[in-house]
Amino acid sequence: MCYRCAQTNISAIQNEHLSSGHHGPAEPDKRLFLKQAAVTALSLGFVTASIAADKEKNDTKSPLPSAPKPENILTPDQALERLMAGNERFVSGKSEPLDFHDVETALAKGQNPYATILGCSDSRVSPEHCFDEALGDLFVARVAGNYLTHDNLATLEYSVAVLKTPLIMVLGHESCGAVKAAIDAVDHYQDFPGHIQLLASAIAPAVRAVGDTSSNRLVNVIKANVIMTVEKLRTKTPILDYYHDHKKIRIVGGFYHLKTGKVELIA
Repeated sequence: MCYRCAQTNISAIQNEHLSSGHHGPAEPDKRLFLKQAAVTALSLGFVTASIAADKEKNDTKSPLPSAPKPENILTPDQALERLMAGNERFVSGKSEPLDFHDVETALAKGQNPYATILGCSDSRVSPEHCFDEALGDLFVARVAGNYLTHDNLATLEYSVAVLKTPLIMVLGHESCGAVKAAIDAVDHYQDFPGHIQLLASAIAPAVRAVGDTSSNRLVNVIKANVIMTVEKLRTKTPILDYYHDHKKIRIVGGFYHLKTGKVELIA
């Protein structure tokens, strides 16, 4: 029942009440009040159910066949499999040659990337290269230390809710300078100029979560930072939480090895 229909029913009840001779003082009639409340509650219930049904219908609707890159219409599992297969090609030196002119016309009309990457800004770790993908395949947000900010959270929500990307990967990497700065800030109380200190403070929870003081401390903190970010993404906002709980997306964590180019799944 729509809201307008509910209003019509309420008016009918009011007319029935008046025609039955209830023209007394302004004291509210208890039965009329209960009838109105019941109809209003019922109508709002139908409206809420309708909204939920529309959302489910839109979410389950398959992308149009006219998507710029139909091959990018994948399930979350298929998307992860393709992403890791691309990394295998990169590691083995079998990256496929790219030709912009193959996709320029299609991509001018829109985009439907199959994976979203929250990666570090490090110049040695380019997602398009290490996953051997072309234009229009990956939706990438990058920040030093690949930690979660309001801006890149909004970016990830956009990729999922609007672009219908089925996969998010948080990608950390070996020898991350941002994470090292966070370790120095926590362990050695080092201060950094400008906004760099804010970056170090944002990654500090991962530093504190790792008690290891061995030579592997940096690697362990980098991985902890990725894992903690993945967990935040799975529960951070109603949008990502909804899609993740309904298995419409996968959110995973990766660790890039600089010496080999291999991406290791860690979350």
